[in-house]
Amino acid sequence: MVVSLERDPCVVPSAGELRQVLQGVGPRSCPLQYNFHLHTRCSDGQMDPVDLAEQARRHGLKGLAITDHHTLKGYERARAHLDRPDDPILWPGIEITANLLGCEVHILGYGFDPTDSVLDPFAQGEQVPGLPAADAIQAIQAAGGLAVLAHPFRYCLPAEEIVPAAAELGVDGLEVYYAYKNPEIWIPSPEVTEKAEELAEAYGLLKTCGTDSHGPSILRRI
Repeated sequence: MVVSLERDPCVVPSAGELRQVLQGVGPRSCPLQYNFHLHTRCSDGQMDPVDLAEQARRHGLKGLAITDHHTLKGYERARAHLDRPDDPILWPGIEITANLLGCEVHILGYGFDPTDSVLDPFAQGEQVPGLPAADAIQAIQAAGGLAVLAHPFRYCLPAEEIVPAAAELGVDGLEVYYAYKNPEIWIPSPEVTEKAEELAEAYGLLKTCGTDSHGPSILRRI
């Protein structure tokens, strides 16, 4: 299935469409084709959502997701701006802080129904203390979305422990292509990318990519 860039901007793209896109994502997909990890002023980023959307349009992205922490406000504002049929596809996104094996982890949600009340407890602008990762994953999926474990090599436990535990809970994907050392020109960290790819393959997980931008540009993290 090929996702067409010519689409009705009023229609929220589905998780099924995103799943098809992710099957073709690789180390060079980000940041100029797809970017599935972006933050705005609505959480802890520096970009205004409209500016972020305009950057995505200007750089010619095919698709993106705004994944503000515990809020959909940035996504909603950007979606209102990306109103042209040839604009990048904007999937609903969110980042939820949760607990897995006693370790704080971040669960990314994509392609869910943004009006589904099942996500309301996790989209109030603040994290839910002690939230089990299973609850975050199940809520995202109950709203029709895909749940993805963010940056698996940034936690207090090794990725080799965290990823299998997330997979056992039914997580859909793994953020494989990620720049851990914040290089000036974004590139997936070579020392862990191969390991992340192997983990995703071993547990049958979709592979995602994103800059995790918190600064003024969608092309790098800070």
